[in-house]
Amino acid sequence: MTSLALILGCAGPTLSPEEAAFFREVRPWGFILFKRNVETPEQVRALTAALRETVGRADAPILIDQEGGRVQRMTRPHWQAYPSGRAYFRAGGPEGGPALAGLGARLMAHDLAAVGINVDCAPVLDVPVPGAHDVIGDRAYGTDPGVVAAFGRAVAEGLMAGGVLPVMKHMPGHGRAGADSHHALPVVEAGLAELETHDFRPFRALADLPMAMSAHVVFRAIDPDNPATTSDRIIREVVRGHIGFDGLLMTDDLSMNALAGTFRARAAAAFRAGCDVGLHCNGVRAEMEEVVAAAPVLAGEALRRAEAALARLVPAAAAFDPAEARARLDAGLAAAA
Repeated sequence: MTSLALILGCAGPTLSPEEAAFFREVRPWGFILFKRNVETPEQVRALTAALRETVGRADAPILIDQEGGRVQRMTRPHWQAYPSGRAYFRAGGPEGGPALAGLGARLMAHDLAAVGINVDCAPVLDVPVPGAHDVIGDRAYGTDPGVVAAFGRAVAEGLMAGGVLPVMKHMPGHGRAGADSHHALPVVEAGLAELETHDFRPFRALADLPMAMSAHVVFRAIDPDNPATTSDRIIREVVRGHIGFDGLLMTDDLSMNALAGTFRARAAAAFRAGCDVGLHCNGVRAEMEEVVAAAPVLAGEALRRAEAALARLVPAAAAFDPAEARARLDAGLAAAA
């Protein structure tokens, strides 16, 4: 079966007949959920099943942003709250923190897999610098690239051990940005040598992971005119070149205000630049129709990367005890409080 090279959102906790018909017609590769789509475990399971039914693929990727801290779409009272990335560093430092972060990720994977979600948009591999916008802030595991890489590896492995694929973000780095790309286009002035030894380093260390999300950030030293999402030079020379990433590259949300032009133009520019899959999150039908008009069928290298990513989905081990794991995580966090 062919799929359109898109990941799309839906408007609410259930699919309307019109949404279901639209998804059946356009056949996106995957879907993404937000808080507006999440009420109870039973409701989320029904929604993920309904989404997969529209495209006729039991393994269709269903994504969510479940990092912990400020960014978690599944929250109390039905799911546990998880710490921010930085909280794991504060609790365990560079030596013990990665194990705690990996345990938290394994627990999150248990939560996600139980409701049919098989992709988590984590780990965050951005490395903040002094003076940067706090849109990343405590979502980052630390301020040292090596530390961020170690925590990111632990989180990715924890997710995959629970049957959930990780998406590292925001490639090739959002930590130096002086603006929130949800609202404006960040422009980074750092030189190439500094970027390679700092911002790009965690992504290079984890280049074997199956999926990554692009950054809506301009790096003047490489391409002064285009953010990474729509820069063929950054994708070719940095993402595929210096970083050496050969996995599936998806855009960050095409509806974010960092990008200019119509939604169709944004999507077309991202595909021309070399992104494999476009991500549109808000579930607004008129916007989705525009990105659909610009999206290719998943084929060639993009299809190979998509299939390779899904091939790394491995069912979680049945022996996992979430209550015992949660107790260990809580004890580890409490010890540093």
